[in-house]
Amino acid sequence: MIIVRLIRAMGSRTLTIVRTMGDMFIFLLHALLHIFIPPFKHRLLLREIRFIGTRSMTVIILMGSFTGMVIALQSFYTLRKVGSEALVGPAVALSLIRELGPVLSALTVTGRAGSALSAEIGIMRITEQIDALTSMALNPIRYLITPKIVAAIIVFPLLTSLYDVIGIFGGYLVSVKLLGITAGTYFSQMKQFVDMQDVTIGLYKSLSFGVIVLWTCCYKGFYTGYGAEGVSKATTEAVVMSSVLIIIWDYFIGSLFL
Repeated sequence: MIIVRLIRAMGSRTLTIVRTMGDMFIFLLHALLHIFIPPFKHRLLLREIRFIGTRSMTVIILMGSFTGMVIALQSFYTLRKVGSEALVGPAVALSLIRELGPVLSALTVTGRAGSALSAEIGIMRITEQIDALTSMALNPIRYLITPKIVAAIIVFPLLTSLYDVIGIFGGYLVSVKLLGITAGTYFSQMKQFVDMQDVTIGLYKSLSFGVIVLWTCCYKGFYTGYGAEGVSKATTEAVVMSSVLIIIWDYFIGSLFL
């Protein structure tokens, strides 16, 4: 009997996960479909770009600069053991452009903007504002979700590019001003080892991360439980699930391009 109950519990949990995944994909398809159905809410799009992008720039600049500094320090310590200190520049650039820039900028925006959007939509759900939109023959997905996903597609590559540039400059400050590597060596080696394919991979990752973060956070907020506890639970689940999906997808897309 214990084995039967265990199998039933596992089966029930598996069916719940599969059903949730199906609901999430249908939710995303509806949101993407409304991009091509006029009229598109351009004013809402600009508002979301400002909220997701402009207000995240301070955190992106701060984290990007110190990430580049840390990579430069650790790369110099490692490369010095094999007499290759001149390769600190490529190490910083490749680490940021291919991996750390897209991943850390996405995690940063998830914690700053994704959680806020999930809570905002969740509060609209429990206060019946979404039901009011439906009763007025307004599609809540088109009005609330689609502009946010389009804004993420636009903003995430820009924030990632800013993160990379600031990180490379932070690595330059540590490498040149602190560790004694010449500026010419830092940038010339970087130009030699970093090609356009590395930049393209980073942009592809940032685009996909933008969709993943806003898709997950909006879904959790849209289908939140009622009450303050439901909103807090949905917000927590949105941040955790987005972070986990970012890391998992980063591995798979990195393996594909590698």
